[in-house]
Amino acid sequence: MNCNVPTDIVFSFTGFSTRGGQTDTHHDGWGIAFFEGAGVRHFVDHEAAVSSPVADLIKRWPIKSKNVIAHIRKATQGRVALENCHPFVRELWGRYWVFAHNGDLKDFFPQLEGPFRPVGSTDSERAFCYLLQELGRRFGSTQPGLPALRDALRELSNHIAGFGTFNMMLSDGSALFVHCSTSLYYIVRQHPFATAKLADEDLSVDFSEVTTPKDRVAVIVTAPLTCNEHWTPFAQGELQVFVDGAPLPA
Repeated sequence: MNCNVPTDIVFSFTGFSTRGGQTDTHHDGWGIAFFEGAGVRHFVDHEAAVSSPVADLIKRWPIKSKNVIAHIRKATQGRVALENCHPFVRELWGRYWVFAHNGDLKDFFPQLEGPFRPVGSTDSERAFCYLLQELGRRFGSTQPGLPALRDALRELSNHIAGFGTFNMMLSDGSALFVHCSTSLYYIVRQHPFATAKLADEDLSVDFSEVTTPKDRVAVIVTAPLTCNEHWTPFAQGELQVFVDGAPLPA
């Protein structure tokens, strides 16, 4: 989720977490990260989201953030363990970066020589470390502007996607970078707000009652969370950047 004002994700997370072992087979762990200023609240659990007491906490605790990344895991590489749960968090250029990946990368073992090394045994964490390593090599000690960063991430993401499926989300708290390899969708909710109904849970919310006319929220998912809204599909190989609740022009 990417927003122009701090927003809670309770409604979307309720439907999302149901897919972690109840309405879908992604039951090998889950995680969520919220940016707050320069900090990140980071929660992961190797238990299925549908039965995790930590997930219940997130549903009851309306943490507000402008950038949130959540993930439910179906293990393809690496055992079911806490260190293999997404999203992953690292520091680069004096900022936290948060990353999550949907897919499977075959024979992806890049040479990692710098400070970014995987703790767990997933292809996803290796890809994250590789992305940050290559960004550091290209741009040195200073974070580049958004256009240069977008171009570099597009090139690097397409390279990684050559090894398999690479649907990924990456954020430093100021922007959300999204690369689609096979299937991703997004929706931008803004005034005039309407009622949304979850596809995986008997729950609806009238966003006009919990927002202001200035609010704007982009939600990006692998499969639409609601059954009565129009979700825009990403093109395969597309990289989008979301800032303040909207995709930037290409």
